[in-house]
Amino acid sequence: MLPVMLAAAFAVGISAGFLVYRFLSDKKLKGAREQSDQLLKDAFQEADRRKREMLTEAKEEIHRLRQDAEREIKERRAELQRAERRLEQKEENLDSKMETILQREEEFRRRQEELSIRLEEVESVRRKQMERLEEIAGMSREQAKDVLLKEVEEEASHLIGLRLKELEEKARRESERKSREIVVSAIQRCAVDHTSEMSVSVVSLPSDEMKGRIIGREGRNIRAFETFTGVDLIVDDTPEAVTLSSFDPVRREVARLSLERLVLDGRIHPARIEEIVEKAQKDVEEKILEAGEEAMLETGVKSMHPELVKLVGQLRYRSSYGQNALSHSLEVSHLSGIMAAELGIDEHLARRAGLLHDIGKAVDHQVEGPHALIGRDMAKRFGEIPEVVNAVAAHHEDQEMTSVYDVIVSAADAVSASRPGARRESLESYIKRLETLETLAKTFKGVTKAYAIQAGREIRVMVAPNSLDDGAIHKLAYDIARKIESEMKYPGQIKVIVIRETRSVEFAK
Repeated sequence: MLPVMLAAAFAVGISAGFLVYRFLSDKKLKGAREQSDQLLKDAFQEADRRKREMLTEAKEEIHRLRQDAEREIKERRAELQRAERRLEQKEENLDSKMETILQREEEFRRRQEELSIRLEEVESVRRKQMERLEEIAGMSREQAKDVLLKEVEEEASHLIGLRLKELEEKARRESERKSREIVVSAIQRCAVDHTSEMSVSVVSLPSDEMKGRIIGREGRNIRAFETFTGVDLIVDDTPEAVTLSSFDPVRREVARLSLERLVLDGRIHPARIEEIVEKAQKDVEEKILEAGEEAMLETGVKSMHPELVKLVGQLRYRSSYGQNALSHSLEVSHLSGIMAAELGIDEHLARRAGLLHDIGKAVDHQVEGPHALIGRDMAKRFGEIPEVVNAVAAHHEDQEMTSVYDVIVSAADAVSASRPGARRESLESYIKRLETLETLAKTFKGVTKAYAIQAGREIRVMVAPNSLDDGAIHKLAYDIARKIESEMKYPGQIKVIVIRETRSVEFAK
């Protein structure tokens, strides 16, 4: 009985649980359905609202785009209207210009017809006049032309002969004056400063302690330096300085550069000395080549053999009577070019000969003979033309002059060497020559004062007005000039001017 009851109770319990679960499930399902219906309703409402908003925005955007398109269309229409008006105006202007051109063409054609008619009338009148003239003269036009040309030729021949004679006389009168002007002009247009080269160079030291390092232990450094450079190094009591002595300026320059670099470097020993001297020699060779090229550039000389360029550059370290040889050669080149230009001959050839005239001095301490002949051989060896070779050889009359370039280079060399102050010894002789010139002029009777001017190329002599008359001063000038020629030696010529002046002085009180 109990199991039956238990089974019945269990079945009732299960049924009751099922009914309760179903009731609860139905209730939850109904709530879920209501919630989903509400969500769908809300979604439809939100979608409808967003649809209305998007439609509104689309309508506004369409309205804005329509307005922009209408405004752009209006602007383009206005621009097209303006362009049409401009084209209409241009067409009107072109029509007006075409009408003006047609009117001018018509006027030009009418005037051309009138001119043609007038030309025909003038030609007709000219033919009638020529026929009348031929009747009056009794000869044809060609015969009259031949007669007239014959008379003109005879008269022209006479005038040409007179003119030629006058020109010949004038040329004789002007030749001497012109030659003086050429030389004076060349001197005035070419003023070159000269520096005097000495046989010693002084090298400054940072302190006297450096002298001991230069000498080295037992004098090994100074002996090595003198051996490698061939220059005497003098270390004396001169404070913070040593002296380099040599008559070869190239060696002296190498030694100066080497010693300055050794002092700056501080490492002074025989191996370092040899290294520095080799570098200095290369640097000096480069400077020599640069100096030669600069000289060619300054004088306008082109296409010269490299060895000749090097010889010209070596003149930078040579001097004669204190005058730098390269500066002197440049001056002679300029003077020669100026004289050649004044004479109407090849200026470039004269400059080339002037630049090379002293190249023998670059090697005259190595080769025996006059530097002019040494330079001739060097120029000939390196392919210079005969005119240049002869000018180099003849500028000191070691060889006979054969061309005008020989004379020009010789004159330019004399002018450069005799310029006051150009050479140390020349300055003293120049002053002495001026004093001798003035003293010589004062030895004549009646001379009160004498002044040498124009660097000794002119002397002005003042005479007492009571001792000589106007006619006698011409003979006095002649006598002074002849005495100067016989007793003095001077480059060029000296102009003598005798002045006689009478003065009357009174004072108003």
